[in-house]
Amino acid sequence: MPELPEVEALARFLDQKCAGKTISRIELAALSALKTYDPPIESLRGSSIKGVSRRGKYLLFDVPPVWMVIHLARGGWVQWRDSLTATKAKPGRGPMALRVGLEDRSGFDVTEQGTEKRLAVWIARSPSDVEGVARLGPDPLDPSFDAATLGSLLAGHPGNLKTVLTDQSVIAGVGNAYSDEALHAAKMSPYKPAGKLTDAEVAILYEALVGVLRDAVDRSLGLPASGLKSEKKSGLSVHGRAGQPCPVCGDTIREVSFSTKSMQYCPKCQTGGKPLADRRLSRLLK
Repeated sequence: MPELPEVEALARFLDQKCAGKTISRIELAALSALKTYDPPIESLRGSSIKGVSRRGKYLLFDVPPVWMVIHLARGGWVQWRDSLTATKAKPGRGPMALRVGLEDRSGFDVTEQGTEKRLAVWIARSPSDVEGVARLGPDPLDPSFDAATLGSLLAGHPGNLKTVLTDQSVIAGVGNAYSDEALHAAKMSPYKPAGKLTDAEVAILYEALVGVLRDAVDRSLGLPASGLKSEKKSGLSVHGRAGQPCPVCGDTIREVSFSTKSMQYCPKCQTGGKPLADRRLSRLLK
């Protein structure tokens, strides 16, 4: 799933490509992807894109007087075309969800791989009209987000760190991959109670979280949309690397599986050398 760094880089890439250009065609290929009907999606045709930005994991296209908001979900992506095919996107069973063409014949396809089909598109008068955007917590890369802010978000929270860091209403933009990376960098167990961190632990987690995200953004900026997925994968230390040696201590990276996802961690770095029990089989080890 694209997370904050990839969506940030993608938003900046699309802003460079789209800002100031007029939408000449917009074709919906996955009817279930469109979550609004008023304003109609056809109202974007003939309108100029003022800019593209990000909020959490959402792409925001400013197309006055409305906004197009896209959430790529788990299997979605944007594929840029310097010369967009003249073939009209038609509803079907393939990965195509949306095609947007610009005045100079460039444009992009929004696609979604897999069977879940959770990619979503909204046409709204304000991004805050989209429920998912309205409920987002603070952005960890916002200049105002500091260790004190993180501490206040975690204080008294009943969940564990893994759960809280991936809760979009608490912190916007962090998902499964970068929560694994931040917790590894902080040398903290995914199941450490979030509401019981000391001030010193909050400071360590803050530096790890913001550092991991900033590094990922820095590595991604300037890359074309087609190169962002591979850059993300190459920059990860533990996530998606179960069975491989930890790059810090050399211990074997372990995995805990859930119904639809999994997380990876290093026992030596994060849990005192103790492997965590699989949640599907037994109670979690603290």
